[in-house]
Amino acid sequence: MTVAFASTADHKDQQLYFEELAPNIYAATAEGDPNVLVIIGKSGIMVVDTTATPEMAQPVIDKIRDISDVPFKYVVLSHYHAVRTLGASAYDAQAIIASRGTFDLIKERGQQDYDSEFQRFPRLFRGVDSIPGLTWPTIVFEKKLQVFMDDLEVQILHMGKGHTKGDTVVWIPKYRIMFGGDAIDYRSTPYCGDAYLKEWRESLRAIRSLEPGILVPGRGAALQGKVNCSAAFDEMDEYLADVYEITREGAKLGGLKEAFDYAYPRLKEKYGKWFIFEHCMPFSISRAFDESQGITEPRIWTAERDRELWHSVHQTTKNNS
Repeated sequence: MTVAFASTADHKDQQLYFEELAPNIYAATAEGDPNVLVIIGKSGIMVVDTTATPEMAQPVIDKIRDISDVPFKYVVLSHYHAVRTLGASAYDAQAIIASRGTFDLIKERGQQDYDSEFQRFPRLFRGVDSIPGLTWPTIVFEKKLQVFMDDLEVQILHMGKGHTKGDTVVWIPKYRIMFGGDAIDYRSTPYCGDAYLKEWRESLRAIRSLEPGILVPGRGAALQGKVNCSAAFDEMDEYLADVYEITREGAKLGGLKEAFDYAYPRLKEKYGKWFIFEHCMPFSISRAFDESQGITEPRIWTAERDRELWHSVHQTTKNNS
């Protein structure tokens, strides 16, 4: 049976929800598509993550403009993946903020990632011709940057490698609100193709130690209350452990194909109902396999490498048990 490549068969737009979390702080969520955080000040607006194209950013901008007409002051990039960053030009912000690791990834593999992700998930790149080019930060920080939106303190934090080497979370201490980027997703399959899986769990513990009362994950519904937030961290940690450990066990049987055939059905039994599970598994298992073999740095994904991997793992996949 032919398995449609990545998310090329996904043509259904997801419902956009624009939820007020606290005074002038909003989450734009879309049923498993990438989320956006919005902080509206008296003289400027901060937006965290921007979707994949200016055209895809417009529905979020329309929601913001229903509330405020002040200019966009800051765009914050939670990490570098094209699907989250290339809509930035739509905001015409005064500054674009990113971690050092994110800046380095854009320099190293920005165009390759753009080409790869556009091929994988064309629905999220509607209006691709409206992208003027790669999104380049104008402010780069190492570990922590404090920004004040009027008198509201916003902490922009790099707490370790995980989903990528540049993962950034946004923390609003007054309201205990956290935007996690893809360092933490909620029942939307975390993508591990560019991950540092063992370090990710350590970083997740550091992020969790802030004890958010409201959590906006990179994908999935916004969560209210410490109990719900804590449960999301538990699920995320368990998923990361499973991806690495189950793949590592499968790697003992041979190469990547054998590891995939072993890991895929076991992970599907537990996580198969999560959004974009089928999309993520080949790339995530491939990275877990590499890491189990001592390859510490994620290899660059290209459009060609994507297709080669997909074809290789989906050739007469065995349903091992």
